Amino acid sequence: MIGELTNIGELKMIGELTNHLWQSTLFAAVAGLLAVAFRKHRAQVRYWLWFSASFKFLVPWALLMSLGSHLGWAPAARKIAQIATPTVSFTMERIAQPFPGALPSTPSTRGTRDWVPMAILGVWACGLAGVALIRFRGWRRIRYAVRTSTAIDIPATVEVRSAPGLLEPGVVGLWRPVLLLPAGIAERLTPPQLEAVLAHELCHVRRRHNLFASLHMIVEAAFWFHPLVWWIGARLVAERERACDEEVLSLGSQPRVYAEAIVKVCKLYVESPLVCVSGVTGANLKQRIEAIMANRVVLRLNLAKKIALAVAGIAAITVPIAVGIMNAPSIRAQAQSSARSGAAAAPKFEVASVKPCRADRADVASGGRKGGGGGSLSPGRLHKDCRTVKSLIQMA
Repeated sequence: MIGELTNIGELKMIGELTNHLWQSTLFAAVAGLLAVAFRKHRAQVRYWLWFSASFKFLVPWALLMSLGSHLGWAPAARKIAQIATPTVSFTMERIAQPFPGALPSTPSTRGTRDWVPMAILGVWACGLAGVALIRFRGWRRIRYAVRTSTAIDIPATVEVRSAPGLLEPGVVGLWRPVLLLPAGIAERLTPPQLEAVLAHELCHVRRRHNLFASLHMIVEAAFWFHPLVWWIGARLVAERERACDEEVLSLGSQPRVYAEAIVKVCKLYVESPLVCVSGVTGANLKQRIEAIMANRVVLRLNLAKKIALAVAGIAAITVPIAVGIMNAPSIRAQAQSSARSGAAAAPKFEVASVKPCRADRADVASGGRKGGGGGSLSPGRLHKDCRTVKSLIQMA
């Protein structure tokens, strides 16, 4: 029985994961459509759209609905639930859980344990370990470059260090970033080219691209089996590099000088092994150079589009919470009903009496054994002679 209950729990977990993947895939599809709609706008807008799709994999709608059900106990939330129609609540719940009958609700009649969930869990753990190992090896290369680097005097908003080797210029660190430059890069690039490269890297620092890339790396490690998360990762890198290119050009760098700087860095140095170390050579190089040389004017979001995107983002969070609030009264009623039925079904005694035990009866009842003994049991009545509290607890 214990094995069957454990198996049901594992199947339920797989079912919840299936619903979460379905919801996240749908959310990513909507984000992709919005990215296409804003293809003529700044790359930073598309970057945030793709990052929202990535972050959705870390936040299940079931978690937000559970939060809403807890908020539903508040008086104000209960008034909202009374105003909302049951149809809206039922519809949103069906959207949040599109496969409610995908798993068996009763234990299997077989006496053996189903090892399929355990096998799935084992394969997932192996994939997670493989991704973590690859990332760890890349991080060791970065740490070695940081340890062997030396500080150099270049005016910037962050510390600038020179590292031996062929690693491209990149920003290392999440909270206190350091800009690593390969040794001798100042002799290989012209001053305007070096200035453009520094402007690109400082743009990564200001926009905290390392931090957001690290969050998506967690998504890739946890959902390594889903091809969509890897495709989202590629889009994030492409849009963040394009966003920095747009800012460098807006600061006054000449397109030809900037493009030549990127090409030189690609020829002389190797790309960073981790996306959380923002470099200058990421994404599709040919497309980036063409976009830089074209230097087209990108559109900025007007007030109406900003409001529309803000409303869409708020709705993605508040709608599941609202569904949880609307379902809170029924959940509370079920909990109270279960508590009443459980209390009614629990066996109890109408009268319980405890009396001192005489020494002579204790000897007779226990036969000289410590703890007492003897007694009688009949329907509706239990009698025990000269029992200690410890013995009664053990008996219970």
